[in-house]
Amino acid sequence: MSQERIKKTVNVQTLINEQGLSGYQKLVLFFCFSILALDGLDTAAVGYIAPLLVAEWGIERSALAPALSAALFGLAFGALAAGPCADRFGRKVTLIVATVFFALFSLLTALAYDIPSLALIRFLTGLGLGAAMPNAVTLMAELAPARCRSLVINTVYVGFPLGAAAGGFVAAWLIPHYGWQGIFILGGVLPLLLLPFLIRSLPESVSYMTARGYPLPRIRAVLERICRCDLGHVEQFVLAEAPAKSGDSSLRLILSRSYVLGTLMLWVTYFMGLLIFYLLTSWMPLMMKDAGFSIEKAALLTAIFPLGGGIGTLVSGVLMDKFNPGRVLSVVYVLAALLLIAVGQSMDNVAVFAVLIFLAGVMVTGAQASLPALAAPIYPTAARATGMAWMLGIGRFGGIAGALLGGVLLSMKLPFSQIVVLLAIPAALAMLALWLLSLKMARPAAAAAATLARSAS
Repeated sequence: MSQERIKKTVNVQTLINEQGLSGYQKLVLFFCFSILALDGLDTAAVGYIAPLLVAEWGIERSALAPALSAALFGLAFGALAAGPCADRFGRKVTLIVATVFFALFSLLTALAYDIPSLALIRFLTGLGLGAAMPNAVTLMAELAPARCRSLVINTVYVGFPLGAAAGGFVAAWLIPHYGWQGIFILGGVLPLLLLPFLIRSLPESVSYMTARGYPLPRIRAVLERICRCDLGHVEQFVLAEAPAKSGDSSLRLILSRSYVLGTLMLWVTYFMGLLIFYLLTSWMPLMMKDAGFSIEKAALLTAIFPLGGGIGTLVSGVLMDKFNPGRVLSVVYVLAALLLIAVGQSMDNVAVFAVLIFLAGVMVTGAQASLPALAAPIYPTAARATGMAWMLGIGRFGGIAGALLGGVLLSMKLPFSQIVVLLAIPAALAMLALWLLSLKMARPAAAAAATLARSAS
């Protein structure tokens, strides 16, 4: 290959990796962050209004379980469907359709009048919410330079716990003035206001366009905005990875021999993490009310838990870019288990209790939010959206299990102190799965280092 030909053939990911984070990438980061923040606000909203629904509709607390879990079923099935759709039709179009879908059904939630209607609308809302999250993360993962990819992805994903935390503060302010319907109206209006900016400014993934053979000018236009350079001389854009075999579905690829262990360990970890997260965020307001707190204070204490995840996610992202990411997150889950045990022993002191809830959220939510950054480089472009979406989708069943398990534990009259101690068990299982995954990831890295050393000698 001649020197002139080399100049006219460009590897898109190598080109992105050679650049700093441009203003355009930061704009995309802001939009993806905003989508996940709205996703988190809407997902957590039912938990915040649960005490009010019990009083207003005259129902038993356990009767709320279908409504609390309905959105989680939607999130699961939305994610499972969205991954293959994004790998076939593109990240951007799938993301925009999902955003419209969850915005409209969030508005309709305000019209619910009983448990069956609320459960149905929340399920449909969840389909959009579940489809939006993996595609926002996948899009940003494929546009970020490798040296800061984990931090960038985690910055996007931190929008979800921050949105969930904001839901508590918003609920505490909105409910006294506009009733429980106000939070869902806000949750529908905000994404619709964001929509024109998403349509105009979001790009399609250049890795996806290259893998799918998009026209050269479309790929060049996005790369020139990212890299702030003229690429008019380029005649061909390529990917470093081998192309997927024709006829192989993206789902079959992530379950193939090369990827199945990593896929299963990611599923286990995400399942266990969401079991913890949704049990606490769905039922903690009622648990706190039973412990003697007012509805407003219960909402604020619950909001502290996901709020801590923002710090944990960003710190984890920095550490994951420097060290073995699987081992970093396994250590975080060990700390999460210890802090959950400590939370259960501190209810007599409200100040200590609040601090420990915050720190437990730093670990649990931070580790959970970091898993997409761990998953993104594991999969090839042809199956990346499916790999990440199925991790999120399968994991959502952990959230469903957490929401349902919370109702069971409350019906058994178990105190909050015992419930949080029991949650140390799924945290330990997540740690073990991550440790196995870190061992698998270390082998190819060590082999590559050995090959490099032999070539240098």
